[in-house]
Amino acid sequence: MPDNLQQATRTGFGRFLIAVYAVFAVAATSRSIVQLTTRFDDAPVAYLLSAFAAVVYIVATVGLARATEASRRVVTVSCIIELVGVIGIGTLSYIQPQDFPEPTVWSHFGSGYVFIPVVLPIAGLWWLRKTRQL
Repeated sequence: MPDNLQQATRTGFGRFLIAVYAVFAVAATSRSIVQLTTRFDDAPVAYLLSAFAAVVYIVATVGLARATEASRRVVTVSCIIELVGVIGIGTLSYIQPQDFPEPTVWSHFGSGYVFIPVVLPIAGLWWLRKTRQL
């Protein structure tokens, strides 16, 4: 049965999700490393949030790729954290823009990334739920 669960999680739309999460993991990690090492004093909170988002994307990518029952639970938690982060940071970036002198991945609900950051955790949660019963 675990093989069916792993196969269901990692194939079809799951493969697409893993690819998108991997791209975001690489992009957010690269961006945050550059920001933290070259301009940390300009916007420390925003840059640390970008680094946190990178960690969340890495965890989701690895968890989806492993697709074990335990890793699926970890991905579920990471998707929830990601969704709360995108909504919270997205809302704060509109209400208190002075607190975000530089954008993060999650600022303005991910508008700098074609709103993919707000759609991705919803898609991930949906996919985990859809493949749970297979």
